Amino acid sequence: MKVGLSDVNVLKRSTVLLFGTVGLPLAVIGYPIAIWLPPFYAGELGISLATVGLMLMLARFSDVITDPAIGFMSDKWKTRWGRRKPWIFAGTPLMVYGAFKLFVPHEGVGPFYLLFWISFMFLGSTMVSLTYQAMGAELSPDYHQRSRVTAAREGFVLLGLIVAAFVPAIVEYRGELDAGPVMEAMAWTVGISMPVAVLLLLVFVREPQLENFKHVPFREGLLHVARNGPMKRVLLIVLLVTFAESFRNALSVFFMRDVIAVPTIGILYSYYFVAGLSAIPAWLMLGNKIGKHKAFAVCMVTVSCISVATFFLHNGQVTEFTALFIAKGACFGGLQFLPLSMLADVVDVDSARSGGRRAGVIFAISGMTVKFAVALGTGVSLQILGIVGYIAAREEAIHNGPFQLTSLAVFYAIIPALFFCAALKLTWGYPLTAERHARLRALMERRSARLAAKNA
Repeated sequence: MKVGLSDVNVLKRSTVLLFGTVGLPLAVIGYPIAIWLPPFYAGELGISLATVGLMLMLARFSDVITDPAIGFMSDKWKTRWGRRKPWIFAGTPLMVYGAFKLFVPHEGVGPFYLLFWISFMFLGSTMVSLTYQAMGAELSPDYHQRSRVTAAREGFVLLGLIVAAFVPAIVEYRGELDAGPVMEAMAWTVGISMPVAVLLLLVFVREPQLENFKHVPFREGLLHVARNGPMKRVLLIVLLVTFAESFRNALSVFFMRDVIAVPTIGILYSYYFVAGLSAIPAWLMLGNKIGKHKAFAVCMVTVSCISVATFFLHNGQVTEFTALFIAKGACFGGLQFLPLSMLADVVDVDSARSGGRRAGVIFAISGMTVKFAVALGTGVSLQILGIVGYIAAREEAIHNGPFQLTSLAVFYAIIPALFFCAALKLTWGYPLTAERHARLRALMERRSARLAAKNA
């Protein structure tokens, strides 16, 4: 029997938890791409940092085509299994196979191998993650229930990141310090966890049947999106924050290894993500008390202060760095789920104005924004690190001088803090509060009732 709503708006705990499980393998596959892939392809496979950054940017830019196409089609096509589930089912094998080809390459691969297989993997990832997020926005129309759904999903994301962090920790414990064995272990972790989580979602979580919404033509829908003030603000916030985090993440292994001299990076990341998972209830409670946007602003202020403090650490200050890194990890959950929960509410602004129900298109545009920011943040950081003459290979990193190491510290700590500060003002004055959202829901329910009466 499918699990679902226990009354009109309140979701069963089993629904929320089973839906969230897919977040775990999605996080496992995202972690090595953000953290380990640059040192693997640049340090061990011999591709230059600048070229790796360029290939990652080009692969992400392909999503400009795939994201809106998949979002629009998943909104429009209705099947006996729902609108979102067929895409999740079809995208899973593409994602898993692409991960194996990307994480376990044969010897002598070049830049175009990286470009092709990461683009292939991104296609499967888009089919899964975009429709998965749209389905989450549709599980409940309630402002606070959506926070529960998003918090559960991001809780599993953090659990997946903890799993992903323990994989390299175990590999390092066995005495293998290179990125290659880590990537192979990640591939097998994804290959096992992804099909299991998707099966649980497909079998046990009922996809809501959204009736009494009119079809909105694509061009008209884009006009409604362009006039959606809260959505444009959320997207700009997401762009700035995601760029900052991606810029930092691409440099993390290099900073920890060569500036701080952290001996076991994998274990440190496990502490980071455990702290993030543990802090999610606190961010959820703060968001319910003062509003999601203000809680997100508090989160960004905290991250900015920690980031600046990190800049003043020196080689060998592992204990101090660990304390700051764990504190930053406690903010990670807030950075993940609060803006996504805000975006789910933005769907209702679009629905109230257009009369349609187009979570797929909304999350496609959000996905494009995130991927553009990730591509730009990762690519730019690796490009400028290459420009200053930084040496990525572990065996040769000892030849990096004070200029290269100071530049790396500025790129890792200071530049992300500046982008967080830029996003802060936009976040604090965000207009879509819980009260305004309640008025929107009342308007949509009256309209839905009129359409139901008309079609009866």
